[in-house]
Amino acid sequence: MNQTSSIDLALLPASVPDGVVRTADLRASGVSGSAISVRCRPGGPWQRLLPGVVLLSSGSPTRRQQLRAALLYAGDGAVITGVDAACLRHELHLPIPEDVHVLVPATRRVAGEGFAITERTTRMPETITEDGLIYAPVARAVLDAARRERDAQRLRALLAEPVRCGACRVSDLREELDAGSQRGTAAPRAALRAVSDGVLSLAQGWARRIVRTCPIPPPRWNVPVRNASGILLGVVDAWWDEVALAWEVGTQDFRLGAGERSGSPRQSGLTGSGILVLRTARDRLRTDPAGVRRDLVQAFHRATRRIRPPVHGLADQLRSTPGR
Repeated sequence: MNQTSSIDLALLPASVPDGVVRTADLRASGVSGSAISVRCRPGGPWQRLLPGVVLLSSGSPTRRQQLRAALLYAGDGAVITGVDAACLRHELHLPIPEDVHVLVPATRRVAGEGFAITERTTRMPETITEDGLIYAPVARAVLDAARRERDAQRLRALLAEPVRCGACRVSDLREELDAGSQRGTAAPRAALRAVSDGVLSLAQGWARRIVRTCPIPPPRWNVPVRNASGILLGVVDAWWDEVALAWEVGTQDFRLGAGERSGSPRQSGLTGSGILVLRTARDRLRTDPAGVRRDLVQAFHRATRRIRPPVHGLADQLRSTPGR
């Protein structure tokens, strides 16, 4: 673009990725500073998302536009981390924060502005590029978010959810925690120990106490279960691999994709594959432990009397020790 014209400006949004661009790049293309200022006035067709970064439309920016804007604002070498990066290729049940968390090399000084949180680091991660945006890998992204989380319940969910869905292993998180800055790691370390023990919810804590007193072998906890072809059928709370018995506690939903409820095709895949599934409501765990214990023993013995289906639980996905 050699000069500013109404035609150029009208066609410009279609030529810019996500409609987000640096003002410096606009000026280098021939758009004058005054033209940018006029179009970014209240009620104008453009808007400033961050200092030096413009959205070439007047509507509310999408999350992707915010991510691109944060990268452009932070400059060369910037990497998206936190929940946005952790959820890149996985359906994690984690709330997306209002801010975008980006890493920048320690040699650069970029202050956080608006929805962009910038963090300088001497240990830039290996990156994943997806549709022109640059992300940190899951374990690094999770731990970067965990160091900033102050709510204990949200912190545990943040560390547990990627493990539940198979996005990473507890050992990956532990290695990342040990390799990074030790500032702000006390709470994540404590939460990660709980995740390692498989105590991912209050309901599971009650369930573990009950199963310890059952005259059956101890289960493994939070186990991804796959069929003979390796297809993920679900992630169950407790799993007896020797008899292919699954126990879901405190909920009627399996932890699968967002929005999937009981009776969904993928949940039906568990029972359809021959797995015996016992479901126990949260209130019964607390008010009727004797009845729950009886149900467990009966379910286990039923499972032993049938031919074991060709399924397997990846117990090493989460280093959960048997109920102690």
